[in-house]
Amino acid sequence: MALQRTYLDWNATAPLSEAARLAMVEAFSLPGNASSVHAEGRAARAAVEKARRQVATLVGADPAHVTFTSGATEASNHVLSPDYRMGRAPVSISHLYASAIEHPAIREGGRFVAEQITEVPVTPAGIVDLAALEALLAKHDPASGLPMVAVMLVNNETGIVQPVAEVAALAHKYRGLMVVDAVQAAGRLSLDINTLDADFLIISSHKIGGPKGVGALISRGEVLMPKPLIRGGGQEKGHRSGTENFHAIIGFGAAAQVMSEDLESRNALIGAFRDRLEQAMIQAAPDMVIHGVTGARVANTSFFTLPGMKAETGQIAFDLEGIALSAGSACSSGKVGQSHVLTAMGLDTDVGGLRISLGPETTEIDMERAIAAFEKIARRRKVSGQAA
Repeated sequence: MALQRTYLDWNATAPLSEAARLAMVEAFSLPGNASSVHAEGRAARAAVEKARRQVATLVGADPAHVTFTSGATEASNHVLSPDYRMGRAPVSISHLYASAIEHPAIREGGRFVAEQITEVPVTPAGIVDLAALEALLAKHDPASGLPMVAVMLVNNETGIVQPVAEVAALAHKYRGLMVVDAVQAAGRLSLDINTLDADFLIISSHKIGGPKGVGALISRGEVLMPKPLIRGGGQEKGHRSGTENFHAIIGFGAAAQVMSEDLESRNALIGAFRDRLEQAMIQAAPDMVIHGVTGARVANTSFFTLPGMKAETGQIAFDLEGIALSAGSACSSGKVGQSHVLTAMGLDTDVGGLRISLGPETTEIDMERAIAAFEKIARRRKVSGQAA
């Protein structure tokens, strides 16, 4: 009998939702190019603009300020740029201040060179250090250009929620721009770009049940925008040229609409599953460490360390038991290495951490299988002498 699989890696990618799949199937019947002026082109354009409105609703933004990209990485490279325009006038961004726990797409700094990037430390609780950030911004030379601050709203490994509005207040106090990676927050927290006081938000389709290969850069206004990363035919108001990834955009919009609805009840169910799972794991392995429990976390994420068991060993053990989870982030071409997030928090990274992340389709049976697998692995660890 084939081993039954349980998928608990929603932070890496969410399975394609039925709403997104159906929307894409319907879109395949539309032959037109959204840039064409004939009836077929207008129909395609109408579908793209519907998706733009759906994505904008998810983050409380103006649809006119949504620029579709190939994903969050492209959006990051687009917005993290020293070269901006205010209308036709050039505006220089001279330095990027990014937190130490950012996703690699942000940590690499986009179009900034290494000398223009400063890492902002986080506290042992995994929260960006506001005092350290203000000290850095206070030393920034405004004559060289404006500062830019980039902080994720929800950490992809720990699920810890960052005080983005407070970070934005500091960025704007020193006349800087605020970029928020909301990839792991979309569909899990109620989002409003204005309430967050963000100048730009980044989101990804495949994290919310849409297809892979599409994302969005969302701005609060249109006056100050980065120099285009991809130039050509002038699609997306000239901000991102190239024929739109039509079917993926339609699926993205449908997924965004689903995730805009029933947020509170969805989180309550997922959070109850996560809490039950963590309680059972602690009972089976009292020496385990769950990261981020002292602060605010999104309801779906549990990031933990089993002393004496390397994360990659644990990941393989769970996989053999039919459980799909991650050893930290799963966004680096399948590589398993030390967690830069744990390093930034001042924790031991030799063992690393395992991440379980749940989604709207997680079931009671999934929890039972995960608990049974964990208990089995914990017993093996105790027999082998790895338990403390």
